Amino acid sequence: MKLPNLLDAKIRNRSKVEYLEAEVLKDGSLFKGKRYFLKTYGCQMNVHDSELIRNLVESIGFIESETMEGADLVILNTCAIRENAHDKMYGFLGRCKHEKTKNRNLIICICGCMAQEPSVCEEILEKYKYVDIVFGTHNIHELPNLLLNRMNKTDIEVESIEGNVYENLDYKRDSSIEAWVNIMYGCDKFCTYCIVPYTRGKQRSRKSSRILQEIKELKDRGYKEITLLGQNVNAYGKDLEGELSFSDLLLKVSDIGIERIRFVTSHPWDFSDEMIEAIASRDNIMPYIHLPLQSGSSRILKLMGRRYTKEEYLALYDKIKTRIPDAAITTDIIVGFPGETEEDFQETLEVVKKCKYDSAFTFVFSPRVGTPAEKLPDETTLKEKEDRLHRLNEVVNALSLETNEKYVGKTVKVLINGQSDKGENKVCGYTESMKLVNVVGAEDSIGKIIEVEITEAKSFSLNGVKK
Repeated sequence: MKLPNLLDAKIRNRSKVEYLEAEVLKDGSLFKGKRYFLKTYGCQMNVHDSELIRNLVESIGFIESETMEGADLVILNTCAIRENAHDKMYGFLGRCKHEKTKNRNLIICICGCMAQEPSVCEEILEKYKYVDIVFGTHNIHELPNLLLNRMNKTDIEVESIEGNVYENLDYKRDSSIEAWVNIMYGCDKFCTYCIVPYTRGKQRSRKSSRILQEIKELKDRGYKEITLLGQNVNAYGKDLEGELSFSDLLLKVSDIGIERIRFVTSHPWDFSDEMIEAIASRDNIMPYIHLPLQSGSSRILKLMGRRYTKEEYLALYDKIKTRIPDAAITTDIIVGFPGETEEDFQETLEVVKKCKYDSAFTFVFSPRVGTPAEKLPDETTLKEKEDRLHRLNEVVNALSLETNEKYVGKTVKVLINGQSDKGENKVCGYTESMKLVNVVGAEDSIGKIIEVEITEAKSFSLNGVKK
């Protein structure tokens, strides 16, 4: 993506990854002992990107700080999916400016999906001149160079070379138990409301051999669970001639023998019968499927560019539940899309009640600059949209509680991943169906899969005791 004239910005376009000279990486004296603070907004992809950013800045001497106060480097890894994500970032920038008045040498960086938006880059250059570096989703690997070669003006690095997939990148992972594994980048679907194809670029799959090698290494290091990650994960391989399909990749990953395998996020359009069979046939592929609906109205789905009708979605849902009866299915729903009527919204409620989702991520439509949906006429008031969201959430939460109550008295397998915030003597983790469980009497079980008897159900979690 090429930016328009960006005032005094320094813009570079590299045809390959230019790593720092070996002696600079070895030395790291320029930033040795300096402290950095990293704040992450958005989806799992951003969280995983932050794991890469941590490794990059620490490779040149930085030490992570839990707070921004007193840091020498602040990095904001941003999200562009909804308007409130923009508002949060700009709000936090105000705090950064205050810190910079106390420490004129503070380096402020903005990265992530917002950094790929030309309008954001222009606004930063015009209104937020205290920001030092802006780098995009395609240019994370450039961060050490940007820091070492920093000039006394805002430095912009957001251009990308079409088709680039960078391998052999190291991550400072947040967990030693569960790991994200990117299998692809970007998306080709171009749903009319979505900014992702513009900020993350077109679909680019990694070679399956590289993915399998990474997962084998994670297993050897003792990881219990991996999540295959992509903007449209089940379209994996369609952009590479002769590559595995996603269902075949799942089976190959399963053969490695890692104890738990998950994947996010899938698109109903690409959800094949072979995928369903792969999940049903392997015990280590978890029976948890995130299947975004977005709307229960076929008319609105067409306006959204979702490529399926309500009836096709429901047929897929029934097919999954028939073959995998215990599958936990969650979803995304947007209310108040331009042109949505009360009748359209009622259709969405009907689908939710029929599917009885384990949980749902629900949002009021937020127009993104540069997407087709931004230009659609919209006569529904914000108050009407918020009322619909409230009614939808009442149904979703009631159904989630109803589903969770079925677990009471049952014994389930839980991968314990840390201390619970629900009490000093509790730990927490997730069932195979991705239910959060707070467990009494299992302090020595972090990093283990244990059997837990469920004693209480809530809308968003379960309570239990170690068997």
